[in-house]
Amino acid sequence: MDYNLKLDEAIGHLHEEGRYRTFIEIERHKGHFPHATWKKPDGSEQPVTVWCGNDYLGMGQHASVLGAMHEAIDATGAGSGGTRNISGTTVYHKRLEAELADLHQKEDALVFTSAYIANDASLSTLPKLFPGLIIYSDALNHASMIEGVRRNGGNKRIFRHNDVAHLRELLEADDSDAPKLIAFESIYSMDGDIGPIEAICDLADEFGALTYIDEVHAVGMYGPRGAGIAEREGLMDRLDIINGTLAKAFGVMGGYIAASAKMCDAIRSYAPGFIFSTSIPPAVAAAGAASVAHLKADHDLREQHQMQARILKTRLKGLGLPIIDHGTHIVPVIVGNPVHTKKLSDMLLDQFGIYVQPINFPTVPRGTERLRFTPSPVHGPEEMDALVEAMDALWSHCELNRAELSA
Repeated sequence: MDYNLKLDEAIGHLHEEGRYRTFIEIERHKGHFPHATWKKPDGSEQPVTVWCGNDYLGMGQHASVLGAMHEAIDATGAGSGGTRNISGTTVYHKRLEAELADLHQKEDALVFTSAYIANDASLSTLPKLFPGLIIYSDALNHASMIEGVRRNGGNKRIFRHNDVAHLRELLEADDSDAPKLIAFESIYSMDGDIGPIEAICDLADEFGALTYIDEVHAVGMYGPRGAGIAEREGLMDRLDIINGTLAKAFGVMGGYIAASAKMCDAIRSYAPGFIFSTSIPPAVAAAGAASVAHLKADHDLREQHQMQARILKTRLKGLGLPIIDHGTHIVPVIVGNPVHTKKLSDMLLDQFGIYVQPINFPTVPRGTERLRFTPSPVHGPEEMDALVEAMDALWSHCELNRAELSA
């Protein structure tokens, strides 16, 4: 076996399809985000504006978050010292979990190294806790949910995206006495559409199923205290397990679940992804707790964020660009070709100092390749004008379709 040849073939295949990704070296500057510096491969530097970050509210730059991180690192040092079971549980981890449990109005919360791990570890562990469990998973669930469901050794059913009627058909076809769980998302990050939470909860009640919702792209940004879409719609109490992240609107890193004390205890005790992972550093936990606490009360920041998204979508629609608008903060502009999408991304960076990564297959279906913009409260009028003017110029230069897509 020529292993190097196989590696060349695998990488070459991505190049041929226009899906090969290049890491762009970006240096963020404290207090100046979304402005950053692009470190070019030739060693030169160019100022850029970041339009594809998941730090949706700029909390990674917030004084309260940075202050909490500095205080914790000065008090404890850099690392946590081990897994949560051995030496990696600190007062900062417990404080963070208490903030998260309060945020979602649950008895407890459990912090993982990432939301990906939280989904994967939790969903793959649940069949151990409920033998014979059938998991009903939305077809467009995140890769972390798919992986957790796929390797759990239990039964799974995939229902068409947001199709409650299809979900009902699947539930009706299975043994009424079998334990069941419905796994879905609140906001699907590629199109920005929202899951039918109440209808799914109604089905869960009818068929005796548990509910598991991923609120990763909603926590911090929706609801009176930033607990997500379920809070906004008054449905948190009907959800058994809520998954969220600290790495997006909260501006730090890590993931979590919020649930009953018994559920968190059982997953903590049985999930290898939790048991064998070193915990997040105390300074990160402290920063996360500070960010969660701050956003529980900062309604203005959430409104500014939504306003920026509305403005950008309105202006791009005015140019006739094919965007998808489901009323959330996600702003996808459909290009429909991986090579063209990458070229647009490169031209925005090289010619206009605008950094946005192309989104290609397998993240989205072939033929729906896109640029996905994430406006934030720290993107001002000048940054908005520069982006809209650049997109208008490049769309004309590349002779791309300006027919608007329906939501």
